[in-house]
Amino acid sequence: MTDDAEPGSLVRRRRELASLYATVKSLTALGELDDVLQSIVHHAHDLIGTDFTYLSLVGADGRLSARASEGTISAEFLAAAIPTTVGLGGRVLASRSPHWVRDYATSTLIEHDPNFDRLVVTEDLVALLGVPLVIRGEAVGALFAADRSERSFQADEIALLNAFADHAAVALDNARLYEASRTALRELRGAYRKIERAQAIHEALTGVVLGGGTPGDVAQLLADQLGGSVTLLDRAGTTPVHRDSASGPCPSPSETDLAGAVAAARRSGRCTTSPGAGGTTRSVAAIQAGDSYLGALAWSRKARAGNEVPDDTDLRTLERATHILGLLILKERAVAEASERLSGELLTELMVGSPGISPAQRARTRARDIDADRLDLVLVAVSPAVSSTDLSRHLHDIARERSGLAGEHLGRATMILPGADDERTVEEVHSRLRRTLGVPLVVVGERAIDQDWSRAFALAGRCGAVMRALGHTDTGATTRRYALYAMVFDPDRAGELDRFLDGALGPLLDYDRRRGTDLVETLTAYYDHQANVAATARALHVHVNTLLKRLDRAGSVLGVDWRHENDLELRLGLRLHQLRTLDGPA
Repeated sequence: MTDDAEPGSLVRRRRELASLYATVKSLTALGELDDVLQSIVHHAHDLIGTDFTYLSLVGADGRLSARASEGTISAEFLAAAIPTTVGLGGRVLASRSPHWVRDYATSTLIEHDPNFDRLVVTEDLVALLGVPLVIRGEAVGALFAADRSERSFQADEIALLNAFADHAAVALDNARLYEASRTALRELRGAYRKIERAQAIHEALTGVVLGGGTPGDVAQLLADQLGGSVTLLDRAGTTPVHRDSASGPCPSPSETDLAGAVAAARRSGRCTTSPGAGGTTRSVAAIQAGDSYLGALAWSRKARAGNEVPDDTDLRTLERATHILGLLILKERAVAEASERLSGELLTELMVGSPGISPAQRARTRARDIDADRLDLVLVAVSPAVSSTDLSRHLHDIARERSGLAGEHLGRATMILPGADDERTVEEVHSRLRRTLGVPLVVVGERAIDQDWSRAFALAGRCGAVMRALGHTDTGATTRRYALYAMVFDPDRAGELDRFLDGALGPLLDYDRRRGTDLVETLTAYYDHQANVAATARALHVHVNTLLKRLDRAGSVLGVDWRHENDLELRLGLRLHQLRTLDGPA
């Protein structure tokens, strides 16, 4: 090296160091990660002066891909991602030291990746220098300088780019920390906003309870605050409450669709989320009070791309709402039970004290917005599938709507209503109970004359027993429809029945009492089996000849040829006698 060359080299070296210092200084002033990456590549390109420069980072997938570039580089090249174990980048990352090649395509010092080699040809990349970006001992990427012609890289170029990469790594680390802190701050602010929102909803829910709101008010508040639709299910799985937000309703879930989700929520004790119908997402939480299951709360909303999983804060809000609803349901149940108890007590007082009503009873009914002087229709409901207590509970709902009283009297579900069209009222009550309970039942109505509710109750109950004995097990009617059998269920007409039965069956009844025979039972079975001798004999477990002898003896006792003459009076007598021997109206 000549003396003249030395000063020039020093000048160039000072210029490079000055540029490096200025570059590093500018890098430290940047905060955004993408800005730092682009600035690193831009200044490296100016320092080295190659055709193009690019920076690649190791991604979350463990592959190396370009994040910034300077010079003409195709979009396809920038979009490429190669394993960190191949190519010049692989050697740089593995050794954490600079490496270069004169001609990338023909180099045998590196392990080639076929896909990247294709891009090398397309981009006309020939000479390539790579230096590592090392942060706290970890190689996180590499900075590359490339030329489109074959060349060697000098030691001072390599040292300069490597020194620049060391400073750039610090700036990159700072940018990452800055971005992480900003992300954490955004998340913290978002979490704080969610907490504030959840707190506001919780305070609003508490306000609903303190303000005397209903479960429907809670459902509407949730729908307005969370969006979508909120459905409240009762213990039986029916949906008495469904509320939509102002932003628009979601498809209403069916009780069948919700059954599985409710079961899962009850098992887990937490809110469960699953896909719903019509592209919705549905979350369900059970409403519990201790070990008692009170119902469930379902929240449905439109599923947005990438947002199928609801926010945890919203799910916790839904769970808190079930606690509020549990309190409201228990409160409503307590009020309803108190109302039912009072209604039942009033009904019993009227029944026991009738006919007539005392001033105190009139005042108590008036306090419940009931006009006792208009309570003139007594209804009795009976079903073998439902207890009288449960039937009474359903009658209470109807009584409240119709300004009446309901309760359990003498073991039977009973209701007293204002009557206008008695037959229609009884049919409506039967239809509603049948629809709600889904089981056969008998509802009988009788008009109370002169506030004699006790007599009306007795007639309705006895008529109900007659109806069931006749095979009418699923109907609603007044006693007038069964006037033909009034002698059986009306105690005031018992004398008429005695006289009729004495005329129609007197000799047979007397004969059976004296002889200990069962001719009346035999004739009853005979007519029940449409006068079929063989079928009657099987039913009575006797031989046909024995049966024929009994039938002949019955004719002798009666003194008529009843099998060949008009036997209407005999048939009617046997039927009325059979109904009269019922154990009671229950």
